[in-house]
Amino acid sequence: MAEEKEILCCETEEIHEDLLKIVNETMPDGREMDALAELFKVFGDPTRIRILFILFETEVCVCDLAKALNMTQSAVSHQLRILKQSRLIKNRREGKSVFYSLADEHVRTIIAQGREHVLE
Repeated sequence: MAEEKEILCCETEEIHEDLLKIVNETMPDGREMDALAELFKVFGDPTRIRILFILFETEVCVCDLAKALNMTQSAVSHQLRILKQSRLIKNRREGKSVFYSLADEHVRTIIAQGREHVLE
């Protein structure tokens, strides 16, 4: 199926006030929209997505993540910091190791729905 390249526009300009009223009443405020956009930026990095997929399976330490991703611990730590600041992951210390896991089931749901969309 060929992708449609033409952008379709209305032939005449007609404002539908009833529809705009619904939109204006339900639109989140600017701060909420900004926070949502920032969250989706975090999902825009393939390494962070790979980390999240690993964390779907089990709690792991930085050493394990670095090995699984064939990256340095420093590079993995940088990505973990971003994921943690976005409240997508959490960590716990056990002796000299720090283990990471998903913050909650919302993370799994967001990724699962995104994956379902790209596989359609």
